[in-house]
Amino acid sequence: MTEPTGHAYLDAVPPPLAFAHRGGATHPDLLGLENTMTAFRHAHALGYTHLETDVHATRDGVLLAFHDSVLDRVTDQRGSVEDLILADVRRARIGPSEQVPTLAELFDALPAARFNIDLKSDAAVPLLARFVDEREVHERLLVGSFSHRRLRRFRRLTGGRVATSASPVEVAAYLALPVAVAERVTGGEFAAFQVPHRRGPLVVSGRRLVRRAHAADKHVHSWTIDDPAEMIELLDRGVDGLMTDRTDILKDVLAARGQWRGRP
Repeated sequence: MTEPTGHAYLDAVPPPLAFAHRGGATHPDLLGLENTMTAFRHAHALGYTHLETDVHATRDGVLLAFHDSVLDRVTDQRGSVEDLILADVRRARIGPSEQVPTLAELFDALPAARFNIDLKSDAAVPLLARFVDEREVHERLLVGSFSHRRLRRFRRLTGGRVATSASPVEVAAYLALPVAVAERVTGGEFAAFQVPHRRGPLVVSGRRLVRRAHAADKHVHSWTIDDPAEMIELLDRGVDGLMTDRTDILKDVLAARGQWRGRP
C-alpha cells in the first residue's frame, strides 16, 4: 500500500499496522483476560498503538468494551448485556478481579491509542456516534460490523468523518465486480477491508482482494492471525494490517522484517 487513504486513522502510521485483538486475548500472560483493562494496557506496553475491541450497550445506555452479548462465557455472572444496567455489569468479574471496562474508561486510560471497534448491537450505533462527536475523537477509531445496516446507520450519523471497514456485502461486491463497478454499487464509503484470511476453502485475503483494494486506495486487514508462518505469508502478499491474539508473536515477526511500526 503506497497511496494514502484520506483517513488519518490509517495514514498516520505506514502499513503494515499491528492490531491487538481484544487486547491480545491469548497472549500467555493474559489467558482468561480478553477485553480487560489489563489486556489493553499490556498490549500498549508492548508498543501496540492500535487496539481492537467490541462494543455493546447496557440498558441504561453505557457503551462496554465487551465481545459477547451475554456475560456468561467470560465473567462470573450471567445475563444479557442489553438487559442489564451498568451497576449490574459492575458486579461481574473477569478472572479473579477484572471489571468489564466501559469504552469511555478505555479511551481515557490510553489517550495515545487508536481503537478498532466492532459494533455488536443496534443500540450501540447511536451511542457510539454520540460518543465520537462529544469527545471529538473521529481520528482515533475505525468502526466495523458484520451488519451492513448498522454500518450504514453509523456512517450516516457521523457524516463520513470516521473511518469504517467494509461490510460482508461490500466485500463480496469488490470480489465479484470490477473495481469501478463495485465503487458505484457500494458507494465506496469505507476505508478498509477487514476480513479473515480464509473462509472454508475460499481465500478471502488473497492477492485479488489486495490488488483491488489498493486500486481503490483502501487497506486490507486480516484477522485473527496467530501463526507466524501465516503472518509472513500475508505480509508478503501485501496486506496492510494484521489482527492477532498473540501480540508477542506478531511483534516479533514484524520486528524481524523491519516492519514494526509501534513503540519499541
